[in-house]
This record gives sequence, structure tokens and C-alpha cells, in this order.
Amino acid sequence: MMENKFKIKTHSNVRPGKGMFAGLEKKLKLESYFEEGFPVQYLPKILFIMVLGLVYISNTHYAEKTVRKINTIRAEVEDLRADYTTLKSDLMFASKQSEVARKVKALGLKESLKPPYKVAIEKGEY
Repeated sequence: MMENKFKIKTHSNVRPGKGMFAGLEKKLKLESYFEEGFPVQYLPKILFIMVLGLVYISNTHYAEKTVRKINTIRAEVEDLRADYTTLKSDLMFASKQSEVARKVKALGLKESLKPPYKVAIEKGEY
């Protein structure tokens, strides 16, 4: 009876010491900094840079969210502007004298043939 065996994969395309990070590590010589342990004097600077990175990332997210809100509000404003223009033209048409006369004819009112006149009240009358 045969046994199950793990297949061992050989990575032929991976070359040790030839990658981008390996070259970067060789140029920066990071191993020399950590020979005697972790350098504690750099810890505040590293933490400060990490906090700045987090602030930068959060600021970018906030800006993108704000841009999305502006775009949605801009589309809504355009829609409301179109509604306003439509309603304004409808109201202007409905307030024309001929339209008002046609609508009140059903109520039994008719248009006055006399022009309007001004009522003058003297100061002591009221």
C-alpha cells in the first residue's frame, strides 16, 4: 500500500539575494543597526513617523469621502434646479391673466371690464 507524501515545490524563479528588497537591504546595511539589539533611541522617531502616516491616510480617506459627498450633492442641486425652473415656468403660465380668467369662469366669476382705481384715504378718516 502506498503512503501519502507531501510534494516539495522548488522555486526556480526565485533567486536569493537578487530581488528588489535584497538589494535595498544590502545598500542600507540594516543588519549592522540590529547587531547589538533594537536601537531604542530611534523609537520615538519611528512612532512619530507612523502617526504621521496614519494621519496622512485618514486625511486622504476623509478627503475622498468629502469629494464623493460633494459630487452627490452637486447632482442633487442640478436636479432641484431643473425642478425649480419647471415649477417657475408652470407658475408663470398659470398666473397669466387669460389663464386666471379661464380657471375662475367655472366658479361663476368674470373678468372686470373697468380698469382698477386707487382708493385714497385721508389721514384722519381711519
